[in-house]
Amino acid sequence: MHAEGLLVRGGELKIKEMEVQCYLFVLLGSTLFVDKSRDRLRPAINLFLKDHRRLADYAWGAGALAYLYRQLGVATRAGSKGLCGCLTLLQAWIYEYFPLFRPSQLPQSPDAPRASSWISPRLPGGDEARQRLVRYRQLLDELSADDVTWTPYGRDGNTDIPRSLYTGPIRFSDIAEGYDPSRCLRQFGYRQIIPAAMTVPHDQYRPASGSSYIVFWDPWVNQLWDNVAARRLELDFASRPCEHPSEIVEEYVDWFLTRSHPRITHPTDGEPQPRPLLVHQVSYDFLLLFQI
Repeated sequence: MHAEGLLVRGGELKIKEMEVQCYLFVLLGSTLFVDKSRDRLRPAINLFLKDHRRLADYAWGAGALAYLYRQLGVATRAGSKGLCGCLTLLQAWIYEYFPLFRPSQLPQSPDAPRASSWISPRLPGGDEARQRLVRYRQLLDELSADDVTWTPYGRDGNTDIPRSLYTGPIRFSDIAEGYDPSRCLRQFGYRQIIPAAMTVPHDQYRPASGSSYIVFWDPWVNQLWDNVAARRLELDFASRPCEHPSEIVEEYVDWFLTRSHPRITHPTDGEPQPRPLLVHQVSYDFLLLFQI
């Protein structure tokens, strides 16, 4: 890479500044905000790199999560192929909560990043990859409450990270996605209730020549992140501590089944077919998936 092509300011570019710039390009473009353009970056990323003194002012974790949420939604579309976003974050979340899918783990010091402890498994190909996919789908359909680690970070993780109880939109550039901890109370050691309606855009439209929707938020939404105290979920007010890790209120089952797909494998696909369940069993077998 030539120094002449890197954000030269005042006709002079120091080597250290160039190294930092290259590192940030790699970190943001190939780790946190991954897309399908391979060696290119979203133009919005450059806006955050203009002033290195402000890098610590941005909520990079919330931005990466908002971007990942958007990409997970895009991946559910019928014509979508592949998945973008910070897949390291998604994989680490899966390993923490679902022991059935965990690879081997290395011992680490408490100060080391948790995600770096997992040993990446070998990626299969061909028939082996298809067989593994079928097997994973069966495992997901057969999950029970005992197959989930509900509080991998402890029951008081929100004490160490108060913003984990923030309620409202999280953003990256033009992307804004809802974040609502009341939808995953069991991750905090509290009984799951029916959550309130999420904050949504007041308008949206899809241009005739575009493939993405353009959304419009009320101006006050942009100020929510800066007022964490007012937007913090009070756990003891919302619910009560769990008597057992997967506890839910009785009405939650009916609410959940109107908003989600309880099975991945279609009843006519493959063998063995998913076992039928009674309604009272739903709370233990169905309500486990995809609550980041």
